[in-house]
Amino acid sequence: MQKDFHHTVTYVLARLAGFEHKESNTIAYAAQYVDDATNAGTLQFENGAMYSRISSAHGTYDLHHHVNQHENHLVWVPFHFLPGNNGKTSDEETTGKFINKLVCRPDSPVSREMLDMCVRDSHKNYALHRLGITMHVYADTFAHKGFAGKIHEVNKVYDLKLENENLSYLDEKKSRGLTERFPMGHGAALECPDKPYLRWAYKNGLGEVIIRDNTEDFMHAVNVLHAELCRYRYELDNSIDVPALLAKDLEQIESNFRSFTDTKGDNRHEMWIESIANGEFSFGKQTLSYIAKGEGSWKYDAIEQESFFDRLDDRFKYKENFLNSDWKLFHDALQEHRLTIIHDVLPKYGICVS
Repeated sequence: MQKDFHHTVTYVLARLAGFEHKESNTIAYAAQYVDDATNAGTLQFENGAMYSRISSAHGTYDLHHHVNQHENHLVWVPFHFLPGNNGKTSDEETTGKFINKLVCRPDSPVSREMLDMCVRDSHKNYALHRLGITMHVYADTFAHKGFAGKIHEVNKVYDLKLENENLSYLDEKKSRGLTERFPMGHGAALECPDKPYLRWAYKNGLGEVIIRDNTEDFMHAVNVLHAELCRYRYELDNSIDVPALLAKDLEQIESNFRSFTDTKGDNRHEMWIESIANGEFSFGKQTLSYIAKGEGSWKYDAIEQESFFDRLDDRFKYKENFLNSDWKLFHDALQEHRLTIIHDVLPKYGICVS
């Protein structure tokens, strides 16, 4: 999924679950920032303080990381291709190769346990940031189903066909090249899994013919994400009345999925921003924006960095509010999420990726 879902749809669902604008904005920003937190390492401040953080994504052309299988396990597995354990619970026996455990499955028992762990930590100061990260990973289990977060033949794509969009010659060539040389995640399927309006099909590396209707998959994700956001909010305060998802809101979401058919996720994101600003949902009109890096971003507010990339010799001014800044709390939550998934959740299913 791309920015149109991870940021704006997550925001809409949080509002429809009863979270206020500020809370929903935090959840939605964190959900999208999972795709934009590409820098890792230790920050050094002018006063001698230090802060170490991890990345939850790699840049498109960062081949050094993409070809490192261990690095893939630390990034793509916990944040984008959560293993589905073949749909089995932790006490059910699984058969077949290890890769069968790693393939992403929608709403799997593994993902349900991830959600439970997130609810368990709802008292922490980075709880809403953790919730946003969890919503990103949970949503991706629907879009990324059938693919795994490592280089493997299961990710190969043959006979890629698009029903309601044209596939260019260059895209065909890119898909074949990635299938032959670098079958990582859904790379060989290009952006097909991420477009809410797309109907498409392919044959995977195991010889299985896969037919996908993304709108159906995304609407399934919408319903379960809303339900989990409601559950989270109810766990915080069980005296509240959790709102039901209104039919008119569901219809508007589906209408946006089907009608926002620009191939660029950033452009669809702007269409969603406009839809929200126009008051097309039951919570009313709301101005919303997202800036990943540079002035106006969480990172800039925390350390006043304008550059998109860090250098080893960077030294930042230490601000009094750094410890409570959204950027720092997001990275605290990011580390907690990865630790929980890799060391607490996956081992219960016989999955070792650390």
